[in-house]
Amino acid sequence: MLQVRNIVKQFRSGDTLLTPVNDVSLTLPQGSFASIVGKSGSGKSTLLSILGALDKADSGQVLVNDVDITSLPDRKLTAYRRDDIGFVFQQYNLMPNLSAKENVMLPMEFAGVPKAERAARAAELLTTVELPPEVHDRKANRLSGGMQQRVSIARALANHPKLILADEPTGNLDEQTGDLIIELLRNLSRKQETTILVVTHDRSLAARTDRRFRLSQGKLEEITRET
Repeated sequence: MLQVRNIVKQFRSGDTLLTPVNDVSLTLPQGSFASIVGKSGSGKSTLLSILGALDKADSGQVLVNDVDITSLPDRKLTAYRRDDIGFVFQQYNLMPNLSAKENVMLPMEFAGVPKAERAARAAELLTTVELPPEVHDRKANRLSGGMQQRVSIARALANHPKLILADEPTGNLDEQTGDLIIELLRNLSRKQETTILVVTHDRSLAARTDRRFRLSQGKLEEITRET
């Protein structure tokens, strides 16, 4: 379960004090598929960085399965990012000269998983995200955008994370491929009980998630289906 309690983040721009995240709270049970929408500059990326332990809030708490990550020392935060969080980025962020399988194996190598186990799980995950076996050994820079995003999702799942954070995961894809990626994420949340939070400016994408939130001027509100 993800619990966010009264998170505040401020920074200065010249003489102006900005508050991109202002007393934000939300709760997502395990296996949720949710989205946060908002315009550019609304604070979405700042909030995502805090949830992923890439940045620290000025106040408030972020709890993942009752562990308050805002109070963890840096050493444990590194382990948290490695073991409990999976990231999916708009730019894919794959190692271009590694194969699809090698990219998925990489986080498991950092976690100390034996090589044979890494290879087997990578192949299993690539099959799970519907990447055909004949491209598992193809270099990442020789894959289509949709294939690269599938590899990045498989990589995010490598260490059995409790939470996947996806930042504009369909931003570089055509509409049809983007639809496939969203359905893939939805199915993963249900079959693997992984909590998935998508941050996007695309309202049509967000409409396909089970819960939707809007971040505006630092404030978060849930959007009902009737809104």
